[in-house]
Amino acid sequence: MKRLTWVLLALILCAPMSEGAFAQEDGVSALVAGDTAFAFDLYAVVRQDTDGNLIFSPYSISQALAMTYAGADGQTAAQMAETLSFELPQPALHEAFSALNADLVARGAADEDPENAQTARAMHLANALWGEQTYPFNPAYSAQIEQYYGAGLQEADFINAPEEARKQINDWVAEQTEGRIQNIVLEGKITPDTRLVLANAIYFYGGWQSTFDPEFTQDDQFFLLDGTTATVPFMFQGEHLPYARGDGFQVIEFPYAGSGFTFTVILPDQGQFAAFEEGFDAQTLDAALGQLASTDVLVYLPKFEFESGASLAQALQAMGMVDAFDPMRADFTGMVEETPPEPLFIGDVLHKAFISVDENGTEAAAATVVEMAAGAAPPEEAPLEVRIDRPFIFAIRDTRTGAVLFMGRVLNPSA
Repeated sequence: MKRLTWVLLALILCAPMSEGAFAQEDGVSALVAGDTAFAFDLYAVVRQDTDGNLIFSPYSISQALAMTYAGADGQTAAQMAETLSFELPQPALHEAFSALNADLVARGAADEDPENAQTARAMHLANALWGEQTYPFNPAYSAQIEQYYGAGLQEADFINAPEEARKQINDWVAEQTEGRIQNIVLEGKITPDTRLVLANAIYFYGGWQSTFDPEFTQDDQFFLLDGTTATVPFMFQGEHLPYARGDGFQVIEFPYAGSGFTFTVILPDQGQFAAFEEGFDAQTLDAALGQLASTDVLVYLPKFEFESGASLAQALQAMGMVDAFDPMRADFTGMVEETPPEPLFIGDVLHKAFISVDENGTEAAAATVVEMAAGAAPPEEAPLEVRIDRPFIFAIRDTRTGAVLFMGRVLNPSA
């Protein structure tokens, strides 16, 4: 049985909410709104540097950089907040992340019957910090990260054994993502100048609410952007699914069982992908989602599996986060206990993500590493046929809060 991946969120709805609970809920809502804006801003940049399929986890990236932001000050902090769309002040931002993380883990708790593809699910969400053992880190900073992100500062010997530290970080990421994210930090990326590495890893396994019967899966043609076609396996089902038609595109959702999460497909009309993608934003998605209605559909969805990985340093700087990468201007004084001999700056931000979609559901995993160096319409009477047989955009999102946990596009399912 293929394993399925993604990220989850949960709200405690049983007891009456106190005034503090309302404040926490407001904080999570503000965090989700900001993360969604950041997701679309980042998508607009990274898609231009990616020729083919794309997947990334805005939630993973945002959280790894939030841990970094906790130690930033001055103009560095201001630029990070604007780029990442952090509207909440510190420490409210970190409190919101903590609440959101707890919800994700709770709603993604493993099912008692993991062999039941329709209900099985599991969730891993983890953060970690490795700090150079001789560097004077501020205990208050590391305590804050441990409190809100569950990541205690681990000592590392970057100066004398950088390669050993790199392998330790890669092993941790692989373990936290069920082996789906391998070797995120390439050889030579950790050097004797590295002082701090912050990492976030996310993994989700969950089955479709309505699984696809493998007997109906057949090869068919997927129409590529260059006018050619690729032969790929298409899954089929006739089902009641949330569906809406917008101006030049369709939206259809495939809910995951028992979690409130869904795989959202945005399908531009034939020949309109490039123009649609250029103008695609959170407002377009929100408007379409507001029109979703349960509809009888005959749907054809391609099976696919791929991974994406890249440095995000240039993209983040293009979005306005400039000073954090500048050895002369970066201000991360909140991370240090005293005036350090070597001020910190961000050397690189590495991200890698994986997705697999099959008859049982979706598997998606992601990890982000920050390396810091010194110096609808009503249902039709007859079922509607929806063929997802051309390039499309997707999101794995939480229908309860609107959080976008994974996002990407499929230009060629067979690539």
